[in-house]
Amino acid sequence: MKSENAPETPATAYLRQHGIAHSNHLYAYEEHGGTKISARELNVAEHAVVKTLVMEDENGKPLIVLMHGDCKVSTKELARQSDRKKIEPCKPEVANRHTGFLVGGTSPFGTKKQMPIFIEKSILDLPLIYINGGRRGFLVGVHPHDILRALSPTVVEAALKG
Repeated sequence: MKSENAPETPATAYLRQHGIAHSNHLYAYEEHGGTKISARELNVAEHAVVKTLVMEDENGKPLIVLMHGDCKVSTKELARQSDRKKIEPCKPEVANRHTGFLVGGTSPFGTKKQMPIFIEKSILDLPLIYINGGRRGFLVGVHPHDILRALSPTVVEAALKG
């Protein structure tokens, strides 16, 4: 469902400033529905819906992990590949402070703070991904290689199936 009256968010402003082509997709957000709901609403594979997860290392330093909607992050593996002792998810209010986005509407584009970004390697094999556009119920379709160009993430292999 493409929408012409998509919201203007820090994420869409960032995409525009960086000349990144994207499509806008609004859907009915469901609390705790996650990527299962957005994939169903957009009629796309959950594997192509990418979650933006805000985590922190042993020193409380924030980082972002981009992961397939149908996978979990092995924090142990991520810590190993990123040379950190330990990585765990941030509390929602901490994540909100770092990104400026509400949890459920977190985008890797246009965050309040610059943070290291990690992307699951197999995401780059997809022709198109759907990722949060900076508010709940709003995804943008982008090419994974544009994420590489715009965000210079570190490529990792830390996915756990479902």
